[in-house]
Parts: sequence; structure tokens; C-alpha cells
Amino acid sequence: MWFGQVRSLRFLCSAHLLFFCGGLLASQSPQIPVVDGGLGSCSADFTVKDGSDKPIYNAKIHVLIKYGFLSKRKTELEVGTNSDGKARMTGLPSMPKKPLEFTIKSGTVSKIIADDPSDHCNAKFDVTLTVH
Repeated sequence: MWFGQVRSLRFLCSAHLLFFCGGLLASQSPQIPVVDGGLGSCSADFTVKDGSDKPIYNAKIHVLIKYGFLSKRKTELEVGTNSDGKARMTGLPSMPKKPLEFTIKSGTVSKIIADDPSDHCNAKFDVTLTVH
């Protein structure tokens, strides 16, 4: 009789553990895609939505960074958004010679956002892409 109670207790503990862990896994949002330019300590976080305020999956965010003597060196970064419409760029220069121009594109719709990391080192952008 005692052995049967131990098995029942183990089963109940296992069921509770699975229920608890399953709830934690279900509540996690998708991982935010990150691209690192390796040129500084600034970053830019993006949330891209459509005209009806729904997140856009795999919207492409692109930036060309020119630096060095006569801006001869350049680095291009591109990242796509996750299912929540979120993406991040890190390693952006804190003192670029010109403001950075981020191009956000999904399908045939695009938008350009200019930002100077020396003014907003850890910038956050909420972008709405709509067809005109």
C-alpha cells in the first residue's frame, strides 16, 4: 500500500512540475534578433507595425555606417524583425560624423529614420509601415 502512495505522489509532483514549466515556456516572447556592428556602445531598438497596429514579421532594418579617415571605411548592418515586430542593432558608434539613416522595409513599403547616436545613444523606435 505504501509503495502505491509513493508512485501517486511522484506522479502528482511530475504533473505539477510540467504544468509550472509549461506555463513559463508559453509566457516567454520570441527572442529579439540582434546584429552587432562592433563600432561603439550605442544601440537602437525597433518595433515595426503595420497600419492596423499589428507587428510585422521579418521587416528588414538596414543601416550603412561610414567611418574612419574621409569616411572611407564602411559597415553595413541588416536585421529582420521577429514575430512581435522587434529587432535590435548594437555596437553603433557614439559619435558618427553624420546621423545614421535606418531603412525599414517590408514588401514594397519602406521608411527612413535618421538618428544621431550622440544625441540618443540607446534609441527606441516605434515604426509604422503603411501603404499610401
